[in-house]
Amino acid sequence: MDRLASMAAFVKTVEIGSFAAAAIALDMSPQMIAKHVAWLESRLGTRLINRTTRRQSLTDIGKLYYDRCKMVLADVDWADSLADEVRGAPKGRLRINAPVSFGTHALTPVIARYLTEYPQVEIDLVLSDRYVDLVEEEFEAVFRIGRLSDSSFIARQLAPFRLVACASPDYLSKKGVPETPDDLEKHECLAYASSTGATASEWRFMRGEEKYQAQVRHRLQLNDAKALLVAALNGAGIAYIAEDLAREDLRSGRLIKVLPEYETPSRSVHLIYHPDRRQTPKLKSFIAAVMNELGASPPMTTC
Repeated sequence: MDRLASMAAFVKTVEIGSFAAAAIALDMSPQMIAKHVAWLESRLGTRLINRTTRRQSLTDIGKLYYDRCKMVLADVDWADSLADEVRGAPKGRLRINAPVSFGTHALTPVIARYLTEYPQVEIDLVLSDRYVDLVEEEFEAVFRIGRLSDSSFIARQLAPFRLVACASPDYLSKKGVPETPDDLEKHECLAYASSTGATASEWRFMRGEEKYQAQVRHRLQLNDAKALLVAALNGAGIAYIAEDLAREDLRSGRLIKVLPEYETPSRSVHLIYHPDRRQTPKLKSFIAAVMNELGASPPMTTC
């Protein structure tokens, strides 16, 4: 049997959890998937997967072999991409991760335009506010907001992520306009709760060299930035929301910036990716598209 095909069948079985599911993913029969795995086990002289009627699990050798197979298959994909690089034709699937709000409102429009330009590329965009492992979860690139930890990855700095406090004209006419950050304690403030469970109840502002922290109260808590925007537009309270998301409503007057004499702190945004040989045409072209539309044009750094 073809060793690479058997490795692919084994890896897919481990990742999906059963011969039947792997068969669907690889367009094979479950019997053929089983034959590929059995052939590998026979060739290696050891069992890779412990199988029962209810579940399956990797043996100790199976775990090591699975990791190696993933590396081999990744190298094969990279080798195949060399021909595309010579032709300059990006194609294939890109697996990308980004925070929910940033990914939805800043990144998705960029991806839509990128896919129009490169019709042979597919993108699997996973939106999550949790910290993902670039290697273990097999992402080719991730977007991170905030301070970076030291690592061996390449980080490209993007335009900073900034929040803005705003409310509808109707709300402000009824409840009054806050003049200082301390005044926010008297207002209905809309709280954003991330998927990690953390709720942003401390809003930060700056004026000159002075820094302010407002502890806000809230009766409405939402875990979706778009829902937060809708609540603010409907007069439910003051939102502390991504400036990109609120920009059109601020421009039209449907929302009004609160505390305009105060600045909100910006948070750095970076695109993180492997510095190694897997710089395929699809990833290179994606990085170029992102930097062209969202980049802050700094020098490239290692994080």
